[in-house]
Amino acid sequence: MVFSRLRADRRIRAAIVLVVLCCAGYTLYDRWDQARAALAVLSPWVVAGSLAAALAGLGAQMLAWRALLADLGSPLSVGVAARVMFVGQLGKYLPGSVWAFAAQVELARDHEVGRRRGAFATLLAVVVTLTVNLVVAALTLPFAAEEAARRWWWALACAPLLLVALHPRVVTWLLRAVPRSLRREPAARREEAERVSGAGMATAVGWSLLAWLPLGLHVWLLVDGVGGAGVSAFPVATGAYALAWTLGVVVVIAPAGFGVREVVLVAALAPVLEPGPALVVAALSRLVMTLTDLLWAGLAMAVARPAPR
Repeated sequence: MVFSRLRADRRIRAAIVLVVLCCAGYTLYDRWDQARAALAVLSPWVVAGSLAAALAGLGAQMLAWRALLADLGSPLSVGVAARVMFVGQLGKYLPGSVWAFAAQVELARDHEVGRRRGAFATLLAVVVTLTVNLVVAALTLPFAAEEAARRWWWALACAPLLLVALHPRVVTWLLRAVPRSLRREPAARREEAERVSGAGMATAVGWSLLAWLPLGLHVWLLVDGVGGAGVSAFPVATGAYALAWTLGVVVVIAPAGFGVREVVLVAALAPVLEPGPALVVAALSRLVMTLTDLLWAGLAMAVARPAPR
């Protein structure tokens, strides 16, 4: 009975992974016509540099999530953390952001991370990411792109509120506010899961901030390649992508923020690019980030061994 359940579980997971990979592959196919002409114009080194920068940026974000999970009492090796996060993140290519969230929690459970702890670490990582994104956008757009800052002021104004919400005392209070009926872990493990330290939060925020150096670089290389304003366009490219990423995540019905991220990015890049080249950048950025997700997931699956069942 046990072995038959394990075989069924593996078949279900394999089927889910296949569906997700098909969705991600369709994304590449759907965006290929938009990106093909731009790829013919851009230097292969520009595209390769953008891809390498995106890989580094997502790697730093993975380390931020790993730091939160370790602070909550479930340390994972870098390889295992990469496998759990990047394979789980492929779920975002299905309609509704909940799939990536659920997949990441279930994959972490294979490594003795309770569902409640895994869910809270993942949710907290999303809040940290969105907060840092808005802080980056708020620090760059008002000085480099005043029109974009005026247009999206209501989103940028959320940055201070989210910063307050990241205080360890606030986070711990929210964690302990979960109804007791949902607490299925033993008391000792539960007490560990209900504490978030300042050092752990600072580490996660630090990795998330560091991620925006390569993430901004990945967009700026594309902007510069289609005729941007040189180095001076870097703050605009970084802030524009930070804002576009945030609003793409908020609209949960759009798989991986499709459409939303592109519209916001084109509008925010207006100070340095005309709409035509900005659309090219948006299409190429989507292509690069999708390839990055697939490369990280494939690398993590090849390097990190699955947990024994």
